[in-house]
Amino acid sequence: MSDTHHNSAQKQIVFWLLALAFFFGFLWVFRSILLPFVAGMTLAYFLDPVADFLERLGLSRMVSTVVIVISFILIFIFCLAIFLPLLVNQATAFAQHVPTLVARLQKLVMSTEIEWLRDIIGDGASQQDAINKVLGKSLGWLTTVLTQLWSSGMALVNIISLLIVTPVVAFYMLLDWDKMVVKIDHWLPRIYQPTIRLIVSDINKATAGFVRGQGTLCLILGLFYGLSLTLVGLNFGLLIGLIAGLISFIPYIGSITGLVISIGVALVQFWPDWIPVTIVAGIFVTGQFFEGNILQPKLVGKSVGLHPVWLMFALFAFGSLFGFTGLLIAVPAAAAVGVIVRFGLKQYLESANYKGPMKPQADK
Repeated sequence: MSDTHHNSAQKQIVFWLLALAFFFGFLWVFRSILLPFVAGMTLAYFLDPVADFLERLGLSRMVSTVVIVISFILIFIFCLAIFLPLLVNQATAFAQHVPTLVARLQKLVMSTEIEWLRDIIGDGASQQDAINKVLGKSLGWLTTVLTQLWSSGMALVNIISLLIVTPVVAFYMLLDWDKMVVKIDHWLPRIYQPTIRLIVSDINKATAGFVRGQGTLCLILGLFYGLSLTLVGLNFGLLIGLIAGLISFIPYIGSITGLVISIGVALVQFWPDWIPVTIVAGIFVTGQFFEGNILQPKLVGKSVGLHPVWLMFALFAFGSLFGFTGLLIAVPAAAAVGVIVRFGLKQYLESANYKGPMKPQADK
């Protein structure tokens, strides 16, 4: 009986490993066209609770889906009409003023009277060479990243397909979401159905907590940073703030990037007035406070279970393999691996491989 159970377990492991290999092979082969489909599925997953809420109010699934998709498209178009011209103008102006900003910041650093800072950065030609090397490497890295993003999924044709195909995919996925869940549940092997349901439920909690909660948090932070920096009068404040907020799903990267760029621009723009520079820094400190103490517990909670280092590794790994599409599937994949590893560890700690063979009890 134990041999039969052992052979069955081996077959199950082989089957799921083959299924996993097929899944990654599929992603690799069709990675150039998957972006609008993955984006549509992500959007449907994000909006499914809204559809369930409208159904509880008495609307049919079809009416709920139509209302949600049309509302989302109208809001998206409205946001584009309001923010896109400003962002394009600021991005263009920022790109044109980068050499001037760098030169002025470099001159400001070189003229500093802080002794310990001068000891670190050096003087004269050595200082100039060091700054030029750092700036050259930074700009080269940024150019490489932008080129990879453009070539991997953000070319003009893909942007057009993203805007057209994504709403269609989201509509049909949102309409049939519950039916697909029921159908897939019926395909599960009966003997392992409770275990698979438990694992999938944990994966769903982790993914939902991050995708829905962290996605909402990023939008809130982006608007807060963008509007606050604009009210302070910081040049390119809306652009810097939105970018800092939207990349806040990568732990610490969004806030640190926004803070460094904002402080650099503020020093060039307001020096030697330290008040607005301090206010700019205070905006990011305030944003981090609200994120860590209010927004994160309320919107994301403790159910995600994704360690920041594991999350960053997954984002960079999937991004390098599959481009922008990889960034969309990195979080669910990281959540799934994390849940499966925790499940496997729990099984191991409860097994004889960890506890050792059971000792026979002595006769009383």
